[in-house]
Amino acid sequence: MSKAARPQIASQAKRWLDRASPARKWLGVGLDLVFPPACCYCHAPLESGAECLLCAECRVELVDHRATCPRCGSGGLPNEESGTCLQCHDERFYFDAVVRLGRYESALRTAVLRIKSQRHRALAIALGDLLVSARGGRLLELEADAVVPIPMHWSRRLWRGANSPEILSERLASQLKMPVAAHLLARSRRTAPQASLPPTRRLANVRGAFRAVAHPELPGARLLLVDDIMTTGATVNEAAKTLTRAGAKVVAVVVLARAEGLG
Repeated sequence: MSKAARPQIASQAKRWLDRASPARKWLGVGLDLVFPPACCYCHAPLESGAECLLCAECRVELVDHRATCPRCGSGGLPNEESGTCLQCHDERFYFDAVVRLGRYESALRTAVLRIKSQRHRALAIALGDLLVSARGGRLLELEADAVVPIPMHWSRRLWRGANSPEILSERLASQLKMPVAAHLLARSRRTAPQASLPPTRRLANVRGAFRAVAHPELPGARLLLVDDIMTTGATVNEAAKTLTRAGAKVVAVVVLARAEGLG
């Protein structure tokens, strides 16, 4: 077994024990001896029984506390009169706000790329918890009714085995005490990975890629639309358009990482 896999197996087992009977929790002592708890990102040792799966140093490094534009989530500060920044003042968005953990760079970039793999599920869970810890106040201000993950096409799910936005959505919903409404949005067709395309082709790539599922919960709903990364914003904007045209009242985008620049 690789050293990288040991902390993930231990953390998953300990989460199961937390939901188990008091008698079974005694097994956690043995797990700490065999699998000393470790940070899901850097694998540094954690204290036994630590609630967060990230060490203090990584929690600091993964969160960006610099001000951002509330409309597009970029680092450009909004104009006092218009409330928009220079990067987005001429852009048409179907979403109402962007909440991010940090910029798509350094440690956070590495973390986001890792959680696209099923074997880094524990890290995705930890990042979801960190997102709520760092941005929980702002998320509660949005008064959302439900959390909606950006869906993955079934063929890509077979290949990758995990959809990180779904894992993040589950953690956000659990911490914020609201339901996950993945049933409201679906992929209508397979698209090329956005990262493989130049910015000028990304809008066309996702046009018509989603469909809203008719449901009595959708009209008038206030939704948190969750993705792992936002670059040009084409994907989340197309998804938000689909939801708002189907009746959603508010769609706020929540991402781990935001790439700077819309171009």
